[in-house]
Amino acid sequence: MTVRSVPFADRIADGVFALDASLRFTYLNDEAAALFDASSEELLGRSVREGVPATLESQFPEAFYRTIDDELPTTFEFYHHEREARFELRAYPSEEGLSAFVLELDDRRRSVDHHAAVIEAIDDGVVTIDGNRRIVAVNGAMIEFLDADRGSIVGERVETLAELAGISEDDCEAIRRGIGDVESGLARQRRFELPITDGDGSERIGELRIVPVRDGTATAAAVVRDVTDRREYERVVESLHEVTRWLLEADDPEEICAVAVRAGSDLLDLPISGVWLLEEERGYLEPVAGTAEAYDEFGGFPRFRPGEGIVWDVFEDGEIERFDDLRTVDDLYNPDTPLRSEIIAPIGTHGVLMTGSFEPEAFDETDVELLSTLIENTRAALDRTDRERVLRERTERIERQTERLEEIARILSGDLQHQLEQVASILDADDDRELPLAESEVEASLERTDRLVDDVRELAREASAVGARSRIDLGAAIESAVASSRLDANAVTLEEPATLRADRERFGHLLESAFDEIAARADGANVTVEIGLLESESRGLVVRDDATQPKDRVDDTRGLELAVLEAIARAHGWRPAIGRDDRGRRRIELAGIATLECSEEGGQSGADETSR
Repeated sequence: MTVRSVPFADRIADGVFALDASLRFTYLNDEAAALFDASSEELLGRSVREGVPATLESQFPEAFYRTIDDELPTTFEFYHHEREARFELRAYPSEEGLSAFVLELDDRRRSVDHHAAVIEAIDDGVVTIDGNRRIVAVNGAMIEFLDADRGSIVGERVETLAELAGISEDDCEAIRRGIGDVESGLARQRRFELPITDGDGSERIGELRIVPVRDGTATAAAVVRDVTDRREYERVVESLHEVTRWLLEADDPEEICAVAVRAGSDLLDLPISGVWLLEEERGYLEPVAGTAEAYDEFGGFPRFRPGEGIVWDVFEDGEIERFDDLRTVDDLYNPDTPLRSEIIAPIGTHGVLMTGSFEPEAFDETDVELLSTLIENTRAALDRTDRERVLRERTERIERQTERLEEIARILSGDLQHQLEQVASILDADDDRELPLAESEVEASLERTDRLVDDVRELAREASAVGARSRIDLGAAIESAVASSRLDANAVTLEEPATLRADRERFGHLLESAFDEIAARADGANVTVEIGLLESESRGLVVRDDATQPKDRVDDTRGLELAVLEAIARAHGWRPAIGRDDRGRRRIELAGIATLECSEEGGQSGADETSR
């Protein structure tokens, strides 16, 4: 068969021509005719010696005769002086003579060189493969990843490369099928994600893409990208979302901080970390959670007060900061710290999370980004607990208000009515008592009624209505309260001088209520009242008395006065408790007075104390 029977040859961009056994042209396409500087009509029927320029003709006949005589394909290169280019001629025997294809080598080589330069510049590993599954080329990135020699790879089958990369046989089979799909045109590309091993023996995750190429030799290219860090990042992000669920399920701020620290250590590989929350009343950052490694290294965490180091500065600024080398940073809380690098991340207005390393430049932008996600979730959880705390306190306040209203209703309907009935009974009596005596009894009843009204007014006040707190000398406050109560001044003993901070007026009313309740139970009998400090970890006061209530006397004010005492105590944030000690004495406890402190000597008068 000759080329003349294949019409599509006219559309081939390379030169194509046919010769008979006498080396006469029987077919030329336009590209071949142009190569010989003639037209097809001028060359058909003419011999190579007659129609081809001498500079070319001298390079052809010997090869052509060899193709015809030996009936074997022949390939050789020749140089075209007019075009200043090299060409490759491939001659194939036919029934009438031979068919030849002419390919310009310089363009192709330039294209191949360009492709090679591009592939070499790619950071991903690239391997090109021919139709026989042999490696045509491999770029430097792949050589570096495998720590292999280029000469030991090029020309070998793809299985050699798979063995170097530790790819399993099942994955190799899938890759072979992918190469076949791409070469045959069944797919534009094939993509795989599989475990691979680098030159150091480390296990990595590789993303392998197989794409078709057409450079004259290779038929497909495999592009390998190390996606280990990306997959680890995605895993950590997914895990952080799971941590968010734990944070939102936690009810206690310290538990939330402990979860955040543990997540930073386990997921983000931040073994030296801690969380500080703002102690609003005292105005400093209090450590509430830390990793075991941090406690082992430092034995505990300091408090940070305003102006004490960069931690407080970052907290006030509200923006996460990364310090690559603490030795170059001024205003450190501890200039001799063994830490070299650090990240300080404010948790909104709640506090800060801080993580450090003994190596400089230990953290990068990915660490900052992931830590920011953890911080934002922690802030949201702490915001939620704040909202729930406010709602809980509001609910408790409403419940206390309801209880006080019920107590007021009980007093008004019972105790106050009882006092008024006593006054009416005295005035309506038909006995022979002298008027001054009757007036005295009425005056005493009205005085008790007036006290009831005062107590009702105190009980009706909001639990949160505590005024400015000042430092109060306990001895002076007791002396003043006894004088305003119905209790004898000599009945009260203070076991140990002390001071505390409270609303002076309301604390005085609390003491008066306690003393009036004791006096009512004593009903004129001698009574001993002892006031001391609680013997427990929780600071507070204890009031003990030996008053006993006569069985034949109705207690008109006892419930109200203790209710007032409890309301004032809770308004200050203290924990009141009423019971009896092991000797059967009435015992009133006021626990949780954080500002209660022992003093060497009591003050002269509560009025002499100054607020601070």
